[in-house]
Amino acid sequence: MSKTIIQTPEAPAAIGTYSQAVQTPAATMTFISGQIPLHPDSMTLVSEAFEEQAHRVFINLRAIAEAAGGRLSDCVKLTIYLTDLGEFATVNEVMATYFAEPYPARAAIEVSALPKQAQIEIDAIMVQSPSS
Repeated sequence: MSKTIIQTPEAPAAIGTYSQAVQTPAATMTFISGQIPLHPDSMTLVSEAFEEQAHRVFINLRAIAEAAGGRLSDCVKLTIYLTDLGEFATVNEVMATYFAEPYPARAAIEVSALPKQAQIEIDAIMVQSPSS
């Protein structure tokens, strides 16, 4: 299977053995790697405040989706990793500023730690119709 690696300077560079996103043939499915709240210019956490971290993650996801020729609204599945599941309501509030109904399928999981001491990480699966 051939695949296209998606890379954009508008989102943080990979900090490990992964690509920002991988697109399958015919540009119909794109698997976006987990994004943490790093600013792409400084490669540092955008803030210690959870809400600001959540916004930055969605901004990073949007940048990668657009680099792959899509939009956030093309995402069909998100997996959200939180170091404090008590922030779930904040995630919903922030996500509502980036997505409209119908929302993508989603899972939210509490984890003990994330890279760079981030409080949130989100990965996505994006599906584009041939006319997207």
